[in-house]
Amino acid sequence: EAKKKREKYIDPPHTTDFGILYLPTEGLYAEVLRRPGLSDFLQRECRVMVAGPTTISALLNSLQMGFRTLAVEQRASEVWNLLGTVKKEFGKFGDILDKTQEKLRKASEEIETAARKSRTIERKLKKVQELPAQNTKTVPLLEDEDSIDLESEVIKDDALF
Repeated sequence: EAKKKREKYIDPPHTTDFGILYLPTEGLYAEVLRRPGLSDFLQRECRVMVAGPTTISALLNSLQMGFRTLAVEQRASEVWNLLGTVKKEFGKFGDILDKTQEKLRKASEEIETAARKSRTIERKLKKVQELPAQNTKTVPLLEDEDSIDLESEVIKDDALF
């Protein structure tokens, strides 16, 4: 009977790799256990466990715990895979931060260079401003476009230089 059950119901990976033969009376269950080697043969060769009315609930509880443990292990494996992916992406993020930091450093150096050049230009302009003024009366001050009368102001070419 156990071999028939194995052929009919045990089909890994679609089912578990074992079956349970439920014996509905304690007397029948006791008779199977009383015969030497029968229970071991059924488990080893036929992959069928024998259960009686008093042992079926304990057997089912232990199977349930086993399946829960298996589900937890599979979930843990998924979590580890996800953490591996996160670690890889975080490494890429670190590389991007390093590149950004380098670009910011270069931009800061460029700003410092521009500031130095600006100070140099300001010093030179200050020196130009300190030169003695000659014929400044003939050069109009550009304060407002409306206040300049281009026809009345005459600028001589030699007055500028």
